Amino acid sequence: MAVPSVSAESSASSGSSAAPDPSVSTEPVVPAQSARSPRSVPADPVSTGPAAVDVRARITELRLSAFAGHRRAAFPLGAVTLFAGRSGAGKSTAFGAYEALARLGGGVRLAEVFPDPVACVPERARPDAEGRRGFRIGCTADGAEGPVRLDVAVQAEPELRIVGERLTARGVVLLETALRDPGRRTVQAAWHTAGSAPVTRAPLPDDRLGTALLPLRVAGKTDGQRRVLAAAEQMVVALRSVFVCDPRPEYMRTPVPTGTGRLMRGCDNLADVLWRTRFECGRRHAALVGTVRAGCAGPVTDLVAEPLADGTVRALLDRGGGFRTDLARLGEGELRYVALALVLLTGPGVLDMDTPGEVPDALRTLTVLADGFDRGLDPGQRRALLGTAARMGERGHIRCVGAVSDASWAAGTEGVTVVHLNP
Repeated sequence: MAVPSVSAESSASSGSSAAPDPSVSTEPVVPAQSARSPRSVPADPVSTGPAAVDVRARITELRLSAFAGHRRAAFPLGAVTLFAGRSGAGKSTAFGAYEALARLGGGVRLAEVFPDPVACVPERARPDAEGRRGFRIGCTADGAEGPVRLDVAVQAEPELRIVGERLTARGVVLLETALRDPGRRTVQAAWHTAGSAPVTRAPLPDDRLGTALLPLRVAGKTDGQRRVLAAAEQMVVALRSVFVCDPRPEYMRTPVPTGTGRLMRGCDNLADVLWRTRFECGRRHAALVGTVRAGCAGPVTDLVAEPLADGTVRALLDRGGGFRTDLARLGEGELRYVALALVLLTGPGVLDMDTPGEVPDALRTLTVLADGFDRGLDPGQRRALLGTAARMGERGHIRCVGAVSDASWAAGTEGVTVVHLNP
Protein backbone atom coordinates (compact mmCIF):
# COMPACT_ATOMS: atom_id res chain seq x y z
CA MET A 1 0.00 0.00 0.00
CA ALA A 2 1.46 3.33 -1.02
CA VAL A 3 2.25 5.87 1.67
CA PRO A 4 -0.18 8.79 1.29
CA SER A 5 1.34 11.90 -0.19
CA VAL A 6 1.78 14.77 2.24
CA SER A 7 0.57 17.18 -0.35
CA ALA A 8 -2.69 15.27 -0.68
CA GLU A 9 -3.54 16.37 2.86
CA SER A 10 -2.68 19.99 2.14
CA SER A 11 -4.75 20.58 -0.97
CA ALA A 12 -5.88 24.17 -1.11
CA SER A 13 -8.89 23.26 -3.19
CA SER A 14 -10.23 20.89 -0.59
CA GLY A 15 -9.67 23.39 2.22
CA SER A 16 -8.48 20.64 4.54
CA SER A 17 -5.63 21.18 6.96
CA ALA A 18 -2.13 20.23 5.90
CA ALA A 19 -1.24 19.13 9.39
CA PRO A 20 -0.68 15.42 9.93
CA ASP A 21 -3.83 13.37 10.28
CA PRO A 22 -4.68 13.23 14.01
CA SER A 23 -5.77 9.64 13.53
CA VAL A 24 -2.13 8.73 13.17
CA SER A 25 -1.72 9.02 16.92
CA THR A 26 -4.15 6.19 17.50
CA GLU A 27 -2.12 3.73 15.46
CA PRO A 28 -0.53 1.05 17.60
CA VAL A 29 3.16 0.31 17.49
CA VAL A 30 3.72 -1.63 14.29
CA PRO A 31 3.73 -5.41 14.76
CA ALA A 32 7.46 -5.65 14.06
CA GLN A 33 8.15 -3.54 17.14
CA SER A 34 7.75 -4.20 20.80
CA ALA A 35 8.92 -2.50 23.94
CA ARG A 36 9.28 -3.22 27.60
CA SER A 37 8.05 -0.35 29.70
CA PRO A 38 10.62 1.21 32.01
CA ARG A 39 9.98 1.70 35.66
CA SER A 40 8.44 5.05 36.46
CA VAL A 41 10.74 8.07 36.63
CA PRO A 42 11.03 9.46 40.15
CA ALA A 43 9.12 12.62 40.82
CA ASP A 44 10.92 15.92 40.46
CA PRO A 45 12.57 16.97 43.72
CA VAL A 46 10.74 20.29 43.65
CA SER A 47 7.36 18.54 43.51
CA THR A 48 5.65 17.47 46.70
CA GLY A 49 2.69 15.40 47.72
CA PRO A 50 1.46 11.93 46.80
CA ALA A 51 0.44 13.04 43.29
CA ALA A 52 3.82 14.62 42.48
CA VAL A 53 4.80 14.52 38.83
CA ASP A 54 8.03 15.09 36.96
CA VAL A 55 7.78 18.63 35.56
CA ARG A 56 11.00 18.49 33.55
CA ALA A 57 10.44 18.73 29.81
CA ARG A 58 11.46 15.56 27.95
CA ILE A 59 10.51 13.66 24.81
CA THR A 60 8.54 10.52 25.68
CA GLU A 61 7.47 9.31 22.24
CA LEU A 62 8.84 9.50 18.70
CA ARG A 63 6.41 9.02 15.81
CA LEU A 64 7.37 8.24 12.23
CA SER A 65 4.01 8.28 10.49
CA ALA A 66 5.64 8.12 7.06
CA PHE A 67 9.40 8.54 7.05
CA ALA A 68 11.88 6.61 4.90
CA GLY A 69 11.41 2.93 5.77
CA HIS A 70 9.03 3.56 8.68
CA ARG A 71 5.27 3.87 8.45
CA ARG A 72 2.74 4.29 11.27
CA ALA A 73 5.54 3.73 13.79
CA ALA A 74 5.36 4.98 17.39
CA PHE A 75 8.35 4.47 19.67
CA PRO A 76 8.05 4.92 23.46
CA LEU A 77 11.05 6.64 25.03
CA GLY A 78 11.94 6.03 28.66
CA ALA A 79 14.78 7.28 30.85
CA VAL A 80 17.05 4.87 28.95
CA THR A 81 15.88 3.48 25.61
CA LEU A 82 17.67 1.00 23.37
CA PHE A 83 16.63 0.57 19.74
CA ALA A 84 17.58 -2.98 18.80
CA GLY A 85 17.67 -4.55 15.38
CA ARG A 86 19.94 -5.87 12.71
CA SER A 87 21.47 -3.72 9.99
CA GLY A 88 18.78 -2.18 7.81
CA ALA A 89 16.08 -2.32 10.50
CA GLY A 90 15.82 1.48 10.61
CA LYS A 91 17.67 2.38 13.80
CA SER A 92 19.73 5.16 12.23
CA THR A 93 16.65 6.40 10.38
CA ALA A 94 14.78 6.79 13.66
CA PHE A 95 17.74 8.60 15.18
CA GLY A 96 17.91 10.87 12.14
CA ALA A 97 14.25 11.82 12.58
CA TYR A 98 14.79 12.54 16.28
CA GLU A 99 17.80 14.74 15.54
CA ALA A 100 15.86 16.51 12.78
CA LEU A 101 13.04 17.38 15.17
CA ALA A 102 15.58 18.60 17.72
CA ARG A 103 17.20 20.92 15.18
CA LEU A 104 13.84 22.21 13.96
CA GLY A 105 12.96 22.93 17.58
CA GLY A 106 16.14 24.99 17.80
CA GLY A 107 15.02 27.19 14.92
CA VAL A 108 17.22 25.71 12.19
CA ARG A 109 15.92 26.16 8.65
CA LEU A 110 14.34 23.18 6.93
CA ALA A 111 16.93 22.97 4.14
CA GLU A 112 19.76 22.69 6.69
CA VAL A 113 17.96 19.96 8.61
CA PHE A 114 17.10 17.91 5.49
CA PRO A 115 19.89 18.37 2.90
CA ASP A 116 18.55 15.33 1.02
CA PRO A 117 14.80 15.40 1.69
CA VAL A 118 13.91 12.90 -1.05
CA ALA A 119 15.77 10.20 0.93
CA CYS A 120 13.24 10.72 3.74
CA VAL A 121 10.22 10.04 1.52
CA PRO A 122 8.86 6.49 1.85
CA GLU A 123 9.97 4.46 -1.13
CA ARG A 124 6.45 3.51 -2.20
CA ALA A 125 4.95 6.97 -1.75
CA ARG A 126 3.33 8.01 -4.99
CA PRO A 127 3.21 11.64 -6.10
CA ASP A 128 -0.10 13.39 -6.49
CA ALA A 129 -1.34 14.96 -9.73
CA GLU A 130 1.04 17.88 -9.22
CA GLY A 131 4.07 15.66 -8.55
CA ARG A 132 4.22 16.33 -4.81
CA ARG A 133 5.57 13.84 -2.27
CA GLY A 134 6.64 14.17 1.34
CA PHE A 135 6.95 12.64 4.79
CA ARG A 136 5.49 13.00 8.29
CA ILE A 137 7.18 12.87 11.69
CA GLY A 138 6.22 13.86 15.22
CA CYS A 139 6.88 13.46 18.91
CA THR A 140 5.36 13.91 22.37
CA ALA A 141 6.95 16.05 25.08
CA ASP A 142 5.89 15.50 28.66
CA GLY A 143 6.34 17.92 31.54
CA ALA A 144 4.43 20.46 33.60
CA GLU A 145 1.79 20.88 30.87
CA GLY A 146 1.23 17.14 30.58
CA PRO A 147 1.74 15.33 27.26
CA VAL A 148 2.10 17.79 24.36
CA ARG A 149 2.00 16.35 20.82
CA LEU A 150 3.73 17.79 17.78
CA ASP A 151 3.12 16.46 14.26
CA VAL A 152 4.79 17.87 11.16
CA ALA A 153 4.13 17.22 7.47
CA VAL A 154 6.97 18.08 5.08
CA GLN A 155 6.77 18.30 1.31
CA ALA A 156 10.01 17.06 -0.27
CA GLU A 157 9.11 17.30 -3.95
CA PRO A 158 8.99 19.38 -6.07
CA GLU A 159 10.29 21.84 -3.46
CA LEU A 160 11.09 21.45 0.21
CA ARG A 161 8.65 23.11 2.60
CA ILE A 162 6.60 22.48 5.73
CA VAL A 163 3.00 22.09 4.57
CA GLY A 164 1.33 21.25 7.86
CA GLU A 165 1.98 21.33 11.59
CA ARG A 166 -0.18 20.58 14.61
CA LEU A 167 0.50 21.15 18.30
CA THR A 168 -2.03 19.62 20.70
CA ALA A 169 -2.36 19.19 24.45
CA ARG A 170 -5.16 17.62 26.51
CA GLY A 171 -7.33 17.22 23.45
CA VAL A 172 -7.09 20.88 22.36
CA VAL A 173 -5.43 21.94 19.12
CA LEU A 174 -3.15 24.80 20.17
CA LEU A 175 -1.52 25.44 16.80
CA GLU A 176 -2.43 24.30 13.33
CA THR A 177 -0.85 25.34 10.04
CA ALA A 178 -1.81 24.55 6.45
CA LEU A 179 -0.52 25.34 3.00
CA ARG A 180 -3.23 27.41 1.29
CA ASP A 181 -1.36 29.02 -1.60
CA PRO A 182 1.49 26.95 -3.12
CA GLY A 183 2.70 30.10 -4.87
CA ARG A 184 3.67 31.72 -1.55
CA ARG A 185 6.47 30.64 0.80
CA THR A 186 4.16 30.77 3.81
CA VAL A 187 1.60 28.60 5.56
CA GLN A 188 -1.60 29.83 7.17
CA ALA A 189 -1.36 29.40 10.94
CA ALA A 190 -4.13 29.42 13.54
CA TRP A 191 -3.38 29.29 17.25
CA HIS A 192 -5.67 28.92 20.22
CA THR A 193 -6.75 32.23 21.77
CA ALA A 194 -9.96 31.58 23.75
CA GLY A 195 -10.59 35.32 23.95
CA SER A 196 -12.90 37.51 21.92
CA ALA A 197 -11.96 35.27 19.00
CA PRO A 198 -11.41 31.51 19.42
CA VAL A 199 -8.23 31.52 17.30
CA THR A 200 -5.72 33.98 15.89
CA ARG A 201 -4.69 33.59 12.27
CA ALA A 202 -1.46 34.77 10.67
CA PRO A 203 1.04 33.58 8.05
CA LEU A 204 4.22 31.80 9.13
CA PRO A 205 7.28 30.92 7.00
CA ASP A 206 7.20 27.46 5.45
CA ASP A 207 10.88 26.74 6.13
CA ARG A 208 10.81 26.86 9.94
CA LEU A 209 8.95 25.01 12.66
CA GLY A 210 5.97 27.12 13.67
CA THR A 211 6.03 25.89 17.27
CA ALA A 212 9.49 27.37 17.75
CA LEU A 213 8.25 30.74 16.46
CA LEU A 214 5.20 31.00 18.73
CA PRO A 215 6.98 32.82 21.60
CA LEU A 216 7.73 35.61 19.11
CA ARG A 217 4.17 35.81 17.77
CA VAL A 218 1.80 35.10 20.69
CA ALA A 219 1.16 37.96 23.09
CA GLY A 220 0.06 35.85 26.05
CA LYS A 221 -2.80 38.19 26.99
CA THR A 222 -5.50 35.52 27.39
CA ASP A 223 -5.54 32.22 29.26
CA GLY A 224 -5.70 30.44 25.92
CA GLN A 225 -2.62 32.24 24.61
CA ARG A 226 -0.71 31.52 27.80
CA ARG A 227 -1.61 27.88 27.44
CA VAL A 228 -0.25 27.91 23.88
CA LEU A 229 2.99 29.53 25.05
CA ALA A 230 3.44 27.05 27.91
CA ALA A 231 2.92 24.03 25.63
CA ALA A 232 5.19 25.43 22.93
CA GLU A 233 7.90 26.20 25.47
CA GLN A 234 7.71 22.67 26.88
CA MET A 235 8.08 21.17 23.40
CA VAL A 236 10.92 23.47 22.36
CA VAL A 237 12.83 22.99 25.61
CA ALA A 238 12.55 19.21 25.30
CA LEU A 239 13.74 19.28 21.68
CA ARG A 240 16.61 21.69 22.32
CA SER A 241 17.88 19.58 25.22
CA VAL A 242 19.27 16.89 22.91
CA PHE A 243 22.96 16.07 22.45
CA VAL A 244 23.92 13.78 19.58
CA CYS A 245 27.05 11.83 20.48
CA ASP A 246 29.14 9.59 18.23
CA PRO A 247 32.69 9.31 19.65
CA ARG A 248 35.42 9.04 17.00
CA PRO A 249 38.48 7.34 18.52
CA GLU A 250 40.72 8.24 15.57
CA TYR A 251 40.46 11.93 16.53
CA MET A 252 40.60 11.39 20.28
CA ARG A 253 44.17 10.05 20.19
CA THR A 254 45.91 13.31 19.35
CA PRO A 255 46.55 16.28 21.68
CA VAL A 256 44.12 19.17 21.16
CA PRO A 257 44.36 22.93 21.72
CA THR A 258 42.72 24.30 24.81
CA GLY A 259 39.46 25.99 23.96
CA THR A 260 35.97 26.40 25.36
CA GLY A 261 36.01 23.10 27.23
CA ARG A 262 32.68 22.11 25.64
CA LEU A 263 32.60 18.55 24.35
CA MET A 264 31.89 18.15 20.63
CA ARG A 265 29.63 15.41 19.28
CA GLY A 266 32.61 13.36 18.08
CA CYS A 267 34.37 13.82 21.45
CA ASP A 268 37.48 14.94 19.53
CA ASN A 269 38.38 17.44 22.27
CA LEU A 270 37.91 15.09 25.22
CA ALA A 271 41.31 16.09 26.67
CA ASP A 272 40.35 19.79 26.68
CA VAL A 273 37.08 18.98 28.45
CA LEU A 274 38.88 16.93 31.10
CA TRP A 275 41.26 19.83 31.66
CA ARG A 276 38.22 21.93 32.52
CA THR A 277 35.96 19.52 34.40
CA ARG A 278 38.48 17.70 36.59
CA PHE A 279 38.46 20.51 39.15
CA GLU A 280 34.92 21.81 38.66
CA CYS A 281 33.16 18.99 40.51
CA GLY A 282 35.22 16.54 42.50
CA ARG A 283 32.30 14.20 43.17
CA ARG A 284 31.35 13.97 39.50
CA HIS A 285 34.97 13.40 38.49
CA ALA A 286 35.29 10.66 41.09
CA ALA A 287 32.22 8.97 39.60
CA LEU A 288 33.79 9.23 36.14
CA VAL A 289 37.03 7.66 37.35
CA GLY A 290 35.07 4.82 38.96
CA THR A 291 33.18 4.19 35.73
CA VAL A 292 36.39 4.27 33.67
CA ARG A 293 38.00 1.85 36.10
CA ALA A 294 35.15 -0.60 35.51
CA GLY A 295 35.60 -0.55 31.73
CA CYS A 296 39.33 -0.19 31.07
CA ALA A 297 41.99 -2.86 31.36
CA GLY A 298 44.52 -2.50 34.14
CA PRO A 299 44.43 -0.36 37.27
CA VAL A 300 42.98 3.16 37.01
CA THR A 301 43.40 5.65 39.86
CA ASP A 302 42.60 8.84 37.96
CA LEU A 303 41.81 10.36 34.57
CA VAL A 304 43.85 13.49 34.01
CA ALA A 305 44.68 16.09 31.37
CA GLU A 306 48.26 17.26 30.88
CA PRO A 307 49.26 20.50 29.12
CA LEU A 308 52.09 20.27 26.59
CA ALA A 309 54.75 22.79 25.61
CA ASP A 310 53.08 23.57 22.27
CA GLY A 311 49.90 24.80 23.96
CA THR A 312 47.91 21.61 23.45
CA VAL A 313 46.62 19.21 26.07
CA ARG A 314 46.45 15.42 26.17
CA ALA A 315 44.47 12.97 28.31
CA LEU A 316 46.04 10.18 30.35
CA LEU A 317 45.02 7.34 32.64
CA ASP A 318 46.82 7.46 35.97
CA ARG A 319 47.77 3.88 36.79
CA GLY A 320 49.16 4.64 40.23
CA GLY A 321 52.76 4.36 41.41
CA GLY A 322 53.81 7.19 39.11
CA PHE A 323 52.77 5.41 35.89
CA ARG A 324 50.47 7.01 33.35
CA THR A 325 49.03 5.77 30.04
CA ASP A 326 48.34 8.17 27.18
CA LEU A 327 44.77 7.72 25.91
CA ALA A 328 46.30 7.36 22.44
CA ARG A 329 47.44 3.88 23.53
CA LEU A 330 43.92 2.69 24.33
CA GLY A 331 41.84 0.58 21.98
CA GLU A 332 38.89 2.00 20.08
CA GLY A 333 36.40 0.32 22.38
CA GLU A 334 38.06 1.78 25.47
CA LEU A 335 38.12 5.27 23.94
CA ARG A 336 34.43 5.12 23.02
CA TYR A 337 33.64 3.85 26.51
CA VAL A 338 35.54 6.70 28.19
CA ALA A 339 33.89 9.30 25.96
CA LEU A 340 30.34 8.03 26.48
CA ALA A 341 30.93 7.77 30.24
CA LEU A 342 32.04 11.42 30.28
CA VAL A 343 28.91 12.49 28.38
CA LEU A 344 26.58 10.59 30.72
CA LEU A 345 28.24 11.94 33.85
CA THR A 346 28.43 15.57 32.80
CA GLY A 347 25.80 18.20 32.07
CA PRO A 348 24.63 20.42 29.20
CA GLY A 349 27.00 23.19 30.30
CA VAL A 350 29.94 21.00 29.30
CA LEU A 351 28.51 19.86 25.96
CA ASP A 352 28.68 21.71 22.65
CA MET A 353 24.95 22.26 22.27
CA ASP A 354 22.48 25.12 22.11
CA THR A 355 20.76 24.81 25.46
CA PRO A 356 17.69 26.86 26.46
CA GLY A 357 19.59 28.99 28.94
CA GLU A 358 16.46 30.85 30.01
CA VAL A 359 15.11 27.64 31.58
CA PRO A 360 16.52 26.50 34.96
CA ASP A 361 18.36 23.17 34.96
CA ALA A 362 15.79 21.76 37.38
CA LEU A 363 13.08 22.14 34.70
CA ARG A 364 14.83 20.40 31.80
CA THR A 365 16.34 17.04 31.06
CA LEU A 366 19.34 16.39 28.82
CA THR A 367 18.81 13.58 26.31
CA VAL A 368 21.87 11.88 24.82
CA LEU A 369 21.42 10.27 21.39
CA ALA A 370 24.05 7.57 20.85
CA ASP A 371 23.71 5.68 17.58
CA GLY A 372 25.95 2.62 17.83
CA PHE A 373 25.81 2.66 21.64
CA ASP A 374 27.64 -0.68 21.91
CA ARG A 375 29.97 -0.26 18.92
CA GLY A 376 33.41 -1.64 19.76
CA LEU A 377 32.50 -2.38 23.38
CA ASP A 378 33.07 -5.74 25.03
CA PRO A 379 30.26 -7.32 27.13
CA GLY A 380 31.60 -5.91 30.39
CA GLN A 381 31.94 -2.39 29.01
CA ARG A 382 28.45 -2.24 27.55
CA ARG A 383 26.88 -3.54 30.77
CA ALA A 384 28.82 -1.00 32.84
CA LEU A 385 27.90 1.83 30.49
CA LEU A 386 24.23 0.84 30.47
CA GLY A 387 24.27 0.70 34.26
CA THR A 388 25.70 4.21 34.38
CA ALA A 389 23.02 5.45 31.98
CA ALA A 390 20.29 3.80 34.08
CA ARG A 391 21.56 5.39 37.30
CA MET A 392 21.70 8.83 35.71
CA GLY A 393 18.26 8.32 34.17
CA GLU A 394 16.82 7.43 37.56
CA ARG A 395 17.85 10.85 38.83
CA GLY A 396 15.86 12.45 36.03
CA HIS A 397 18.36 14.96 34.69
CA ILE A 398 19.91 12.85 31.91
CA ARG A 399 18.15 10.45 29.55
CA CYS A 400 19.81 8.24 26.97
CA VAL A 401 18.62 6.82 23.66
CA GLY A 402 21.00 4.29 22.12
CA ALA A 403 21.04 1.93 19.16
CA VAL A 404 22.36 -1.64 19.40
CA SER A 405 22.28 -4.61 17.07
CA ASP A 406 21.21 -7.03 19.81
CA ALA A 407 19.72 -6.08 23.18
CA SER A 408 19.54 -9.52 24.76
CA TRP A 409 22.40 -8.58 27.09
CA ALA A 410 20.30 -5.69 28.45
CA ALA A 411 17.41 -7.93 29.48
CA GLY A 412 16.33 -7.37 33.06
CA THR A 413 18.10 -4.04 33.51
CA GLU A 414 15.85 -1.78 35.55
CA GLY A 415 14.88 1.53 34.03
CA VAL A 416 15.64 0.45 30.44
CA THR A 417 13.11 0.41 27.59
CA VAL A 418 13.98 -1.85 24.66
CA VAL A 419 12.37 -1.21 21.27
CA HIS A 420 12.85 -4.12 18.86
CA LEU A 421 12.93 -3.23 15.18
CA ASN A 422 12.58 -5.72 12.36
CA PRO A 423 12.96 -4.71 8.69
